[in-house]
Amino acid sequence: MDSKAMTLQKDPEGFEKKMLHKFVDFTNARVLEIGCGEGRLTWKYAAASSLTVGFDPDHDALRIARADAQDKSRSTHVHFANASASHIPFSKETFDIAILAWSL
Repeated sequence: MDSKAMTLQKDPEGFEKKMLHKFVDFTNARVLEIGCGEGRLTWKYAAASSLTVGFDPDHDALRIARADAQDKSRSTHVHFANASASHIPFSKETFDIAILAWSL
């Protein structure tokens, strides 16, 4: 079987993005994503935000997120950091919105 036919697509209908934007207005918001992993969910809202910071304790996942940001020239207002939710390295009033999805 052709390897292209075996490609797994997560949420090809775009339901995650539709639901995120249905309940939250990301327009010009400063967004903190807790447990961003590889950044798959990050790109579903980041274009609308003024600043997006995703953090995760997984070095390998962050490496993929950062590579994706560079490959797609989307890194101007999107940043990824290595951190744990048990110690969030930002002051309380830094962000307008915090997202915790698929992290538990």
